[in-house]
Amino acid sequence: MILLTSCALPGSVPPAPEVPTSTPVPTASPTLPSTPLTILVLPADMPRVESDRYQTLVYDLAHANGMRFQVRNVLTPADLAFEGLALKVVIVLPPDPGLAALTAAAPGVQFLAVGIPGLAAASNLSSVGASGFPVDQQAFLAGYIAGMIAPEWKVGVLYQKETTGGEAARNAFANGFSFFCGACRNPYFTGLVGIYPILVGIPTDTPESDYNGHADLLIRNSVKVAYVYPEIATPELLSYMAQSGLLLISQTLPGEDVRSNWVASIQPDLTSALQRIFPDLVAGNGGQVAPTPLFLTDVNPDLLSDAKMRLVQDVLNGLQNGTIGTGVNP
Repeated sequence: MILLTSCALPGSVPPAPEVPTSTPVPTASPTLPSTPLTILVLPADMPRVESDRYQTLVYDLAHANGMRFQVRNVLTPADLAFEGLALKVVIVLPPDPGLAALTAAAPGVQFLAVGIPGLAAASNLSSVGASGFPVDQQAFLAGYIAGMIAPEWKVGVLYQKETTGGEAARNAFANGFSFFCGACRNPYFTGLVGIYPILVGIPTDTPESDYNGHADLLIRNSVKVAYVYPEIATPELLSYMAQSGLLLISQTLPGEDVRSNWVASIQPDLTSALQRIFPDLVAGNGGQVAPTPLFLTDVNPDLLSDAKMRLVQDVLNGLQNGTIGTGVNP
Protein backbone atom coordinates (compact mmCIF):
# COMPACT_ATOMS: atom_id res chain seq x y z
CA MET A 1 0.00 0.00 0.00
CA ILE A 2 2.77 2.38 0.88
CA LEU A 3 4.43 1.73 -2.45
CA LEU A 4 1.18 2.25 -4.35
CA THR A 5 0.42 5.46 -2.49
CA SER A 6 3.86 6.87 -3.18
CA CYS A 7 3.32 6.55 -6.95
CA ALA A 8 0.55 9.14 -6.75
CA LEU A 9 1.99 11.63 -4.27
CA PRO A 10 1.05 15.24 -4.93
CA GLY A 11 3.61 17.08 -7.07
CA SER A 12 4.82 14.03 -9.03
CA VAL A 13 4.98 14.32 -12.87
CA PRO A 14 3.78 11.38 -14.90
CA PRO A 15 6.11 10.27 -17.70
CA ALA A 16 5.39 11.86 -21.05
CA PRO A 17 3.74 9.57 -23.59
CA GLU A 18 5.94 8.40 -26.42
CA VAL A 19 5.37 10.34 -29.67
CA PRO A 20 5.51 8.11 -32.75
CA THR A 21 8.18 9.16 -35.26
CA SER A 22 7.78 8.76 -39.00
CA THR A 23 10.23 6.47 -40.79
CA PRO A 24 11.73 8.20 -43.88
CA VAL A 25 10.64 6.56 -47.12
CA PRO A 26 13.64 6.16 -49.43
CA THR A 27 13.15 7.93 -52.73
CA ALA A 28 14.12 6.18 -55.98
CA SER A 29 17.45 7.37 -57.35
CA PRO A 30 17.33 8.60 -60.95
CA THR A 31 18.35 5.86 -63.37
CA LEU A 32 21.66 6.74 -65.01
CA PRO A 33 22.13 5.69 -68.63
CA SER A 34 24.57 2.86 -69.20
CA THR A 35 27.96 3.58 -70.71
CA PRO A 36 27.63 3.61 -74.52
CA LEU A 37 28.52 0.32 -76.17
CA THR A 38 30.28 -0.72 -79.38
CA ILE A 39 29.95 -4.31 -80.63
CA LEU A 40 32.32 -5.95 -83.11
CA VAL A 41 30.94 -8.99 -84.96
CA LEU A 42 33.61 -11.38 -86.27
CA PRO A 43 33.30 -14.88 -87.77
CA ALA A 44 34.38 -17.61 -85.39
CA ASP A 45 36.77 -19.07 -87.98
CA MET A 46 38.65 -15.85 -88.74
CA PRO A 47 42.44 -16.36 -88.51
CA ARG A 48 43.71 -15.47 -85.04
CA VAL A 49 46.13 -12.78 -86.17
CA GLU A 50 43.46 -10.98 -88.21
CA SER A 51 40.87 -11.33 -85.45
CA ASP A 52 43.25 -9.90 -82.86
CA ARG A 53 44.06 -6.98 -85.13
CA TYR A 54 40.41 -5.99 -85.55
CA GLN A 55 39.63 -6.47 -81.88
CA THR A 56 42.53 -4.27 -80.81
CA LEU A 57 41.61 -1.59 -83.33
CA VAL A 58 37.94 -1.38 -82.40
CA TYR A 59 38.68 -1.61 -78.66
CA ASP A 60 41.04 1.37 -78.96
CA LEU A 61 38.47 3.36 -80.95
CA ALA A 62 35.69 2.60 -78.48
CA HIS A 63 37.87 3.38 -75.44
CA ALA A 64 39.01 6.69 -76.95
CA ASN A 65 35.35 7.69 -77.34
CA GLY A 66 34.36 6.70 -73.79
CA MET A 67 32.55 3.55 -74.85
CA ARG A 68 32.44 -0.06 -73.74
CA PHE A 69 33.43 -2.81 -76.17
CA GLN A 70 32.15 -6.30 -76.87
CA VAL A 71 33.12 -8.85 -79.51
CA ARG A 72 30.65 -11.46 -80.73
CA ASN A 73 30.44 -14.13 -83.39
CA VAL A 74 26.68 -13.77 -83.95
CA LEU A 75 24.21 -10.94 -83.48
CA THR A 76 20.40 -11.09 -83.50
CA PRO A 77 17.58 -8.56 -83.10
CA ALA A 78 17.04 -10.02 -79.62
CA ASP A 79 20.64 -9.12 -78.72
CA LEU A 80 20.00 -5.55 -79.84
CA ALA A 81 16.87 -5.33 -77.72
CA PHE A 82 18.71 -6.69 -74.69
CA GLU A 83 21.44 -4.02 -74.93
CA GLY A 84 18.82 -1.30 -75.33
CA LEU A 85 19.69 2.38 -75.65
CA ALA A 86 23.28 1.83 -74.53
CA LEU A 87 24.18 0.23 -77.86
CA LYS A 88 25.48 2.89 -80.25
CA VAL A 89 27.77 1.28 -82.84
CA VAL A 90 27.97 -2.18 -84.44
CA ILE A 91 30.84 -3.13 -86.77
CA VAL A 92 30.34 -6.28 -88.83
CA LEU A 93 32.77 -8.33 -90.92
CA PRO A 94 31.71 -11.02 -93.43
CA PRO A 95 29.58 -13.01 -93.62
CA ASP A 96 26.47 -10.83 -93.43
CA PRO A 97 24.64 -11.68 -90.17
CA GLY A 98 21.37 -10.30 -91.57
CA LEU A 99 22.02 -6.57 -91.56
CA ALA A 100 18.73 -5.76 -93.26
CA ALA A 101 16.81 -7.07 -90.24
CA LEU A 102 19.29 -5.70 -87.70
CA THR A 103 19.28 -2.15 -89.04
CA ALA A 104 15.48 -2.16 -89.14
CA ALA A 105 15.25 -3.49 -85.58
CA ALA A 106 17.57 -0.82 -84.16
CA PRO A 107 17.18 2.45 -86.08
CA GLY A 108 19.07 4.32 -83.36
CA VAL A 109 22.20 2.20 -83.76
CA GLN A 110 24.85 2.95 -86.37
CA PHE A 111 26.02 -0.14 -88.26
CA LEU A 112 29.22 -0.44 -90.31
CA ALA A 113 29.67 -3.31 -92.78
CA VAL A 114 33.28 -4.07 -93.72
CA GLY A 115 33.79 -5.83 -97.04
CA ILE A 116 30.18 -7.05 -97.41
CA PRO A 117 28.75 -6.48 -100.92
CA GLY A 118 25.14 -6.20 -102.06
CA LEU A 119 23.59 -4.53 -99.00
CA ALA A 120 20.45 -2.43 -99.28
CA ALA A 121 20.94 1.21 -98.34
CA ALA A 122 19.80 2.38 -94.93
CA SER A 123 20.22 5.65 -93.05
CA ASN A 124 21.92 3.84 -90.16
CA LEU A 125 24.12 1.56 -92.31
CA SER A 126 27.55 2.56 -93.63
CA SER A 127 29.96 0.37 -95.56
CA VAL A 128 33.66 0.13 -96.28
CA GLY A 129 35.00 -1.91 -99.18
CA ALA A 130 31.62 -3.19 -100.37
CA SER A 131 32.87 -3.18 -103.96
CA GLY A 132 35.73 -5.50 -103.04
CA PHE A 133 39.47 -5.09 -103.26
CA PRO A 134 40.44 -2.39 -105.82
CA VAL A 135 42.83 -4.58 -107.81
CA ASP A 136 42.72 -2.11 -110.71
CA GLN A 137 44.11 0.64 -108.47
CA GLN A 138 46.76 -1.68 -107.09
CA ALA A 139 47.88 -2.73 -110.58
CA PHE A 140 47.80 0.84 -111.93
CA LEU A 141 50.02 2.03 -109.09
CA ALA A 142 52.33 -0.96 -109.62
CA GLY A 143 52.66 -0.04 -113.32
CA TYR A 144 53.49 3.54 -112.39
CA ILE A 145 56.13 2.45 -109.88
CA ALA A 146 57.62 -0.12 -112.26
CA GLY A 147 58.00 2.46 -115.01
CA MET A 148 59.63 4.86 -112.56
CA ILE A 149 62.41 2.51 -111.42
CA ALA A 150 62.98 0.02 -114.28
CA PRO A 151 66.08 0.47 -116.45
CA GLU A 152 64.93 1.39 -119.99
CA TRP A 153 61.32 0.87 -118.85
CA LYS A 154 61.69 -2.92 -118.97
CA VAL A 155 58.58 -3.85 -117.02
CA GLY A 156 56.08 -6.69 -117.07
CA VAL A 157 53.07 -8.17 -115.32
CA LEU A 158 52.17 -11.75 -114.45
CA TYR A 159 48.40 -12.02 -114.14
CA GLN A 160 45.61 -14.60 -114.08
CA LYS A 161 43.86 -15.04 -117.42
CA GLU A 162 40.13 -15.49 -117.92
CA THR A 163 39.16 -13.81 -114.65
CA THR A 164 37.61 -10.39 -114.19
CA GLY A 165 40.18 -9.30 -111.62
CA GLY A 166 43.12 -10.67 -113.55
CA GLU A 167 42.18 -8.99 -116.82
CA ALA A 168 41.52 -5.74 -114.97
CA ALA A 169 44.98 -5.96 -113.38
CA ARG A 170 46.59 -6.55 -116.78
CA ASN A 171 44.99 -3.48 -118.35
CA ALA A 172 45.41 -1.25 -115.31
CA PHE A 173 49.11 -2.12 -115.03
CA ALA A 174 49.65 -1.11 -118.66
CA ASN A 175 47.71 2.12 -118.10
CA GLY A 176 49.69 2.97 -114.97
CA PHE A 177 52.93 2.37 -116.86
CA SER A 178 51.79 4.68 -119.67
CA PHE A 179 50.61 7.26 -117.13
CA PHE A 180 54.20 7.56 -115.90
CA CYS A 181 56.10 7.62 -119.16
CA GLY A 182 53.75 7.92 -122.10
CA ALA A 183 54.84 5.78 -125.05
CA CYS A 184 58.24 4.95 -123.47
CA ARG A 185 59.77 3.83 -126.74
CA ASN A 186 63.54 3.58 -127.16
CA PRO A 187 64.76 3.20 -130.77
CA TYR A 188 68.02 1.67 -129.54
CA PHE A 189 66.58 -1.52 -128.01
CA THR A 190 68.33 -4.57 -129.42
CA GLY A 191 67.37 -8.22 -129.46
CA LEU A 192 63.98 -9.85 -129.11
CA VAL A 193 62.95 -7.97 -126.01
CA GLY A 194 59.47 -7.02 -127.20
CA ILE A 195 57.58 -3.82 -126.62
CA TYR A 196 57.13 -3.03 -122.95
CA PRO A 197 55.22 -3.71 -120.85
CA ILE A 198 55.37 -7.48 -121.28
CA LEU A 199 51.99 -8.95 -120.33
CA VAL A 200 51.96 -12.65 -119.39
CA GLY A 201 48.75 -14.40 -118.40
CA ILE A 202 48.50 -17.69 -116.51
CA PRO A 203 45.35 -19.73 -117.32
CA THR A 204 43.14 -20.53 -114.35
CA ASP A 205 43.62 -24.29 -114.77
CA THR A 206 47.42 -24.06 -114.56
CA PRO A 207 48.90 -25.96 -111.58
CA GLU A 208 51.09 -23.88 -109.30
CA SER A 209 54.05 -26.09 -110.17
CA ASP A 210 53.94 -24.66 -113.71
CA TYR A 211 53.88 -20.99 -112.71
CA ASN A 212 57.66 -20.66 -113.05
CA GLY A 213 57.46 -21.47 -116.76
CA HIS A 214 55.23 -18.46 -117.32
CA ALA A 215 57.58 -16.27 -115.32
CA ASP A 216 60.34 -17.37 -117.71
CA LEU A 217 58.57 -15.40 -120.46
CA LEU A 218 59.25 -12.22 -118.51
CA ILE A 219 62.84 -13.22 -117.86
CA ARG A 220 63.56 -14.08 -121.52
CA ASN A 221 62.19 -10.67 -122.52
CA SER A 222 64.67 -8.89 -120.23
CA VAL A 223 62.03 -7.60 -117.81
CA LYS A 224 63.64 -5.97 -114.81
CA VAL A 225 60.59 -5.00 -112.68
CA ALA A 226 57.44 -7.12 -112.51
CA TYR A 227 54.06 -6.86 -110.85
CA VAL A 228 52.57 -10.20 -109.78
CA TYR A 229 48.79 -10.43 -109.47
CA PRO A 230 47.97 -11.42 -105.84
CA GLU A 231 45.88 -14.49 -106.72
CA ILE A 232 48.90 -16.22 -108.28
CA ALA A 233 51.65 -14.73 -106.08
CA THR A 234 52.71 -17.93 -104.33
CA PRO A 235 55.86 -17.80 -102.17
CA GLU A 236 57.52 -20.34 -104.47
CA LEU A 237 56.85 -18.25 -107.58
CA LEU A 238 58.02 -15.01 -106.00
CA SER A 239 61.17 -16.68 -104.68
CA TYR A 240 61.95 -18.09 -108.14
CA MET A 241 61.47 -14.68 -109.79
CA ALA A 242 63.65 -12.95 -107.19
CA GLN A 243 66.42 -15.54 -107.63
CA SER A 244 66.23 -14.82 -111.37
CA GLY A 245 67.02 -11.16 -110.70
CA LEU A 246 63.57 -9.61 -111.07
CA LEU A 247 62.47 -6.73 -108.84
CA LEU A 248 58.96 -7.44 -107.59
CA ILE A 249 55.78 -5.58 -106.67
CA SER A 250 52.75 -7.40 -105.27
CA GLN A 251 50.41 -7.41 -102.29
CA THR A 252 52.34 -9.29 -99.61
CA LEU A 253 56.03 -9.80 -98.97
CA PRO A 254 56.35 -13.62 -98.82
CA GLY A 255 59.54 -13.82 -96.76
CA GLU A 256 62.90 -12.36 -95.97
CA ASP A 257 64.58 -14.35 -98.75
CA VAL A 258 63.10 -12.00 -101.37
CA ARG A 259 63.28 -8.70 -99.47
CA SER A 260 66.33 -7.43 -101.34
CA ASN A 261 64.38 -7.81 -104.61
CA TRP A 262 61.13 -6.47 -103.19
CA VAL A 263 60.09 -2.98 -104.32
CA ALA A 264 56.93 -2.54 -102.22
CA SER A 265 53.73 -4.19 -101.05
CA ILE A 266 50.45 -2.52 -102.04
CA GLN A 267 47.83 -3.60 -99.51
CA PRO A 268 44.24 -2.78 -98.50
CA ASP A 269 44.11 -0.31 -95.62
CA LEU A 270 40.88 -1.10 -93.79
CA THR A 271 42.44 0.07 -90.53
CA SER A 272 42.64 3.66 -91.72
CA ALA A 273 39.14 3.46 -93.17
CA LEU A 274 37.70 2.36 -89.83
CA GLN A 275 39.63 5.04 -87.96
CA ARG A 276 38.30 7.75 -90.29
CA ILE A 277 34.65 6.70 -90.22
CA PHE A 278 34.28 5.76 -86.54
CA PRO A 279 33.81 9.34 -85.19
CA ASP A 280 30.97 9.83 -87.70
CA LEU A 281 29.29 6.65 -86.46
CA VAL A 282 29.54 7.84 -82.86
CA ALA A 283 28.00 11.15 -83.90
CA GLY A 284 25.10 9.33 -85.59
CA ASN A 285 26.09 10.15 -89.15
CA GLY A 286 25.25 7.00 -91.10
CA GLY A 287 24.54 6.01 -94.68
CA GLN A 288 28.16 6.46 -95.81
CA VAL A 289 29.84 4.37 -98.51
CA ALA A 290 33.66 4.28 -98.57
CA PRO A 291 35.87 2.32 -100.97
CA THR A 292 38.75 0.16 -99.78
CA PRO A 293 41.80 2.41 -99.47
CA LEU A 294 45.33 1.22 -100.25
CA PHE A 295 48.68 1.85 -98.64
CA LEU A 296 52.31 0.95 -99.34
CA THR A 297 54.38 -1.09 -96.94
CA ASP A 298 57.65 -3.07 -97.11
CA VAL A 299 59.01 -0.20 -99.21
CA ASN A 300 62.62 -0.67 -100.35
CA PRO A 301 64.29 2.74 -99.78
CA ASP A 302 67.13 1.82 -102.12
CA LEU A 303 64.61 1.62 -104.96
CA LEU A 304 62.02 4.18 -103.88
CA SER A 305 63.60 7.32 -102.43
CA ASP A 306 61.61 9.86 -100.44
CA ALA A 307 61.24 12.03 -103.55
CA LYS A 308 59.89 9.10 -105.59
CA MET A 309 57.59 8.11 -102.76
CA ARG A 310 56.05 11.59 -102.79
CA LEU A 311 55.20 11.12 -106.46
CA VAL A 312 53.82 7.66 -105.77
CA GLN A 313 51.69 8.97 -102.90
CA ASP A 314 50.32 11.74 -105.12
CA VAL A 315 49.19 9.13 -107.66
CA LEU A 316 47.70 6.94 -104.93
CA ASN A 317 45.79 9.91 -103.54
CA GLY A 318 44.49 10.68 -107.02
CA LEU A 319 43.34 7.11 -107.53
CA GLN A 320 41.44 7.14 -104.26
CA ASN A 321 39.83 10.56 -104.55
CA GLY A 322 38.80 9.98 -108.16
CA THR A 323 41.00 12.53 -109.90
CA ILE A 324 42.98 9.71 -111.57
CA GLY A 325 41.18 6.84 -113.26
CA THR A 326 42.60 3.39 -113.99
CA GLY A 327 40.87 3.10 -117.36
CA VAL A 328 39.28 -0.25 -116.54
CA ASN A 329 36.10 -1.51 -114.89
CA PRO A 330 37.10 -4.44 -112.63
